[in-house]
Amino acid sequence: MKTIAVIGAGTMGNGIAHTFAQTGFTVKLIDISEKSLEKGMATIASNLDRMVAKGTITEDDKHNTIGNIITYTDMKDGVVGCDLVVEAATENVGLKLNIFKQLSDICDHNVILATNTSSISITQIAAQVVHPERVIGMHFMNPVPIMKLVEIIRGYNTSDEVTKIIMDLSVALGKTPTEVNDYPGFVANRILMPMINEAIETLYNGVGGVYEIDTVMKLGMAHPMGPLQLADFIGLDVCLSILNVMYDGFKNPKYAPCPLLVNMVMAGKLGVKSGEGFYDYSESKKAEKVSKQFK
Repeated sequence: MKTIAVIGAGTMGNGIAHTFAQTGFTVKLIDISEKSLEKGMATIASNLDRMVAKGTITEDDKHNTIGNIITYTDMKDGVVGCDLVVEAATENVGLKLNIFKQLSDICDHNVILATNTSSISITQIAAQVVHPERVIGMHFMNPVPIMKLVEIIRGYNTSDEVTKIIMDLSVALGKTPTEVNDYPGFVANRILMPMINEAIETLYNGVGGVYEIDTVMKLGMAHPMGPLQLADFIGLDVCLSILNVMYDGFKNPKYAPCPLLVNMVMAGKLGVKSGEGFYDYSESKKAEKVSKQFK
């Protein structure tokens, strides 16, 4: 396996491309938006610069990593000659199903098709594909170049061979793969998202403020960041999407998203990426200033 296509140049896509390229793979980074590709490559370069400054990699490593990435705006051109395609588009069911239908038509039948979805059914995605046994979940964590975990999700038809290839590949990337089965939210988000949602409910019900809730979880439970800060970092729209997937999948009210979360997403308060969520990021990307609506 030498050539990897990554679909989507956003936060997860450019992180995945960075990680494969730094490990020596040829990476084809695909996005329909030239602007998104430029932004993604700029993010990769910036992250590599920080690694050089810390002494983690050399200037030659940075140069080689960037040189291993080729950008495309046309998916059909981008997947030619690839051994693996990793889809990292927006967490939207319809979008992902459409992408995999196209991949089924344009990729050779021996190409492994992986998705970085954090909650959507691998089995549902694989149903769009000829030879669904080659479809697998490869859920990287953000920021991808730093976080060690890769949640490997087997769909109903995913083969043992494909699972072993992706597990071994994850190890080659310097990651720790963990194999899980295909149920809404998998393991990571089935545990994480209800906690975040409960933190939002706690704020919504006036039990505590933003700073107080996050402080309790950081100092009392040894979490590196509080759940509201983490929600801002993930993106409140992404949190809402994942909770909706779990609620629809289990039909259990414990997964129903808090009305405050729904309203914030509708108002465009998405967290770090929009400049405001539970915290105000207009002056700093760090969660230092609570949003004025929660003061």
